[in-house]
Amino acid sequence: MILAIDIGNTNINFAVFRGNGIIKKFFIRTDAYSLKKLRNALGKADIGDSIICSVVPQLTKILGEDLGKICNYRVYVLGKNVSVPIKNLYQKPQQVGQDRLVNAYAGVVFYGSPLIVVDFGTAVTFDVVSKNKEYLGGMIFPGLQISLDALSQRTALLPKIKLGRPKEIIGRDTRNSMLSGVVYGTAALVDALTEDLKEKVGQNAKVIGTGGNITMIREYCRVIDKIDQDLTLKGLNVIYSDKSDQPI
Repeated sequence: MILAIDIGNTNINFAVFRGNGIIKKFFIRTDAYSLKKLRNALGKADIGDSIICSVVPQLTKILGEDLGKICNYRVYVLGKNVSVPIKNLYQKPQQVGQDRLVNAYAGVVFYGSPLIVVDFGTAVTFDVVSKNKEYLGGMIFPGLQISLDALSQRTALLPKIKLGRPKEIIGRDTRNSMLSGVVYGTAALVDALTEDLKEKVGQNAKVIGTGGNITMIREYCRVIDKIDQDLTLKGLNVIYSDKSDQPI
């Protein structure tokens, strides 16, 4: 069994794979991670190698060392000792987050190309793949909770609220007006941008939705063809299976 780990800004997502199947899945909040929580969450799972994708460099080292305390198997880190096998056409390829490359690659593996992956995480990201399976780039803009936080932090009278479903599109109190603006606004933005991107890469491009907020936002977006919450973790598992670089 291998352990796939996606270290994000809000949560660290874990999945234990046996072959292509997930047999255990859990998350730990990024700001609350500890070795004790990892041990408790893993329980008696017999873990072999691990593979890590991270956008929080300081936690990558910590978690890698902690895995060494739990088992004596190898730890692979994307961008360090294993690469995402996709042609990257970014002007400065090293600037692309490994999580975005994994999503693009996994999307091609499981759904084909051309492809648009929309990840509703701490930030909302678009990742675009050509019909020739090339990573073209994409977009990044504030995620749903970040947008709500910005409203409260940059205004005098708007409160700090948690993300949730708006009661209706026309908000009838402050909280629901904020939720309506952020949720319906983000969904409308995603729909419009997706149509623009399809003009570039082809109308037959599949649109895959993923990320921590996808289950909430999916009912407001019209363009999502397929929901795959485990896209990044599944991509890590495939990359592990096909790796050619040397481990730590």
